[in-house]
Amino acid sequence: MFHKAYEAMTIAFRDSALLPIWEKVQGGTRLSPDDGLVLYRTHDIISLGRMAHAVQKSRSGDAVYFVLNQKIEHTNVCVLSCKFCDFAAKKGDPRAYEMTSAEILARLSPEIKEVHVTGGMPADWPWERYLDIVETIHRHLPDADVKAFTAVEIDFFSKKFRMPIEEILQQLNAAGMRTMPGGGAEVFSERVRRELFPQKIGADAWLAIHKTAHRLGIPTNSTMLYGHIETIEERLIHMTKLREAQDDTGGFLTFIPLAFQPGETGIKPRHMFTSAVDDLRTIAVSRLMLDNFPHIKAYWVMLTEEVASVALNFGADDMDGTVGGEKIAHDAGAVSPMALKKDQIIRIIRDAGKIPVERDVYYNPLTLHADHVVGKIPYLNSIPFYAHLSIPDTKFLHAVPRRMGMLSAKGMMDAGLFSLMDYLSQEERLEPMGFCIASRDQVKSVMLFSNEGWCDLEGKRIGIINDTATSVQLLRTLLDKRYGVQATFERMHGGVNDLRGYDAVLLIGDEALLRNKYGLRGYELVFDLAAEWYNWQKLPFVFAVWAMQRELTAERKALLRSSVEAALDAGETDFVAIAGAHGRRIGLTDAETHEYLAGFSYRLGEREWQSIRLFREFQHSELARLRDSNVLSPNTRTLNPKP
Repeated sequence: MFHKAYEAMTIAFRDSALLPIWEKVQGGTRLSPDDGLVLYRTHDIISLGRMAHAVQKSRSGDAVYFVLNQKIEHTNVCVLSCKFCDFAAKKGDPRAYEMTSAEILARLSPEIKEVHVTGGMPADWPWERYLDIVETIHRHLPDADVKAFTAVEIDFFSKKFRMPIEEILQQLNAAGMRTMPGGGAEVFSERVRRELFPQKIGADAWLAIHKTAHRLGIPTNSTMLYGHIETIEERLIHMTKLREAQDDTGGFLTFIPLAFQPGETGIKPRHMFTSAVDDLRTIAVSRLMLDNFPHIKAYWVMLTEEVASVALNFGADDMDGTVGGEKIAHDAGAVSPMALKKDQIIRIIRDAGKIPVERDVYYNPLTLHADHVVGKIPYLNSIPFYAHLSIPDTKFLHAVPRRMGMLSAKGMMDAGLFSLMDYLSQEERLEPMGFCIASRDQVKSVMLFSNEGWCDLEGKRIGIINDTATSVQLLRTLLDKRYGVQATFERMHGGVNDLRGYDAVLLIGDEALLRNKYGLRGYELVFDLAAEWYNWQKLPFVFAVWAMQRELTAERKALLRSSVEAALDAGETDFVAIAGAHGRRIGLTDAETHEYLAGFSYRLGEREWQSIRLFREFQHSELARLRDSNVLSPNTRTLNPKP
């Protein structure tokens, strides 16, 4: 059985060796390093790109992400002497520089959403100076996320200041560091390390540092430097090690293939850059091999704008950002411009036929620069709607329910499968379409993992995932109205989180489904919120409803409603055929996938509406607050219906 999301793309293979690999991809079977060799060696580069593009669309829809960011390279003074580096300098070198915190702030502007901090490793800087860099940026730009220090730098700090890696990361996190960049991985080959960067950490240390960050709730990026002396086999070993680490922690946000810039290193003559074909092939292979990575980045700084644009149809869904202040790649001879303006990035993404999505460091969409967008929840339970959904002149954005609601409140979505709370708070502007995701009794994917029974949660700390609004209010209602309990809720971001210190944790979607099957370490009790609601009210619970903007034209509304209905009619015929591959990717058998999806109602009937009305009564004060916060500001883009 093949995942229908891929079947819409017909690929005319010129290389028959790609066919069994495509069957694996469609069936949700993980590719092997031998499969990767076939992908690297094929001359059918167009089919390779189309395979990767299909996988990318199944994960991100039509979205391509970018961020308004600034690179801060605080010093180029470094104790290391890596053969491939043209950036580093020794103390006293005419090229050497060391920035003060004031000089760093002078390079930042209020619209920046991400500050990327990496640099050399001077022998004489105290630990407090690094903390001050992070604290200063965070204090002056509290709405910007600080992404700071590679694993190589973290290892250097640990050894120089004689502090455990965990303590280093905890102090940086407390100072305001939210994520870590992926630099310093180079390529996971001991042969290459000994020849090119013997003073740097190798694969084991790099992976251990990133895994430690993940366990502390700090997501990270990952990279691979290719195009120097590594072999294709070593590239694939690198990808496989990253994939195994992601299986273990789930903490990598993105993978960034970095094309080697030869500069004056002597490793290659200056004119021998990687070819565009090699760049595109590596992007595509990484998308196909790294099946558990949410994003693949086309880093335009090293690829050039032109190649990065094509890469958006070869499996990449991220353009990085404006990247002002980058010096490392350019000192090594990168031919891309030093910065790319926001309007230029938007144009490049639009030219590739994609939605330019301005994001934060966690890949939460902040602003959509496109019209006629429909939201797509990326969970297994929504596949019956989306597997066959095709709407003319429409692009799809994958987003978690809470983020879709925020975008809808800004008038940036025509329609979507909205969280019930978002629909209720926006009823004046959203028109229901008659479809929903509702549990019959249990749901299996909105779960409270706890060390206490319901009545013993009084005054306890509950971690709530940042992806949901409805499930949080359902939990609050159950605690307050059913059990008379008041607890403290603390928001967590989507992705990895440090769960230590919470008495209970609320998870939703595929992660909750998986943890419900295998358990969540540190928590003994598991409660299904839909089952609790049903046992209390003897009604199904409606978690999400299809709705569209009331200001759309009658023709657009009719098209949206008929398209969703036709897609659902087709999607309900065979759950395993449409969702088996997705289920297998998250650890379910085909039988478990069928049982899970068969437990939902997808059409709004009288019992579903009765449950919605009852839940609305419980949320009176919260809905009033949300409606006030959803009032469109003068700067909010509203829909302009066509005459």
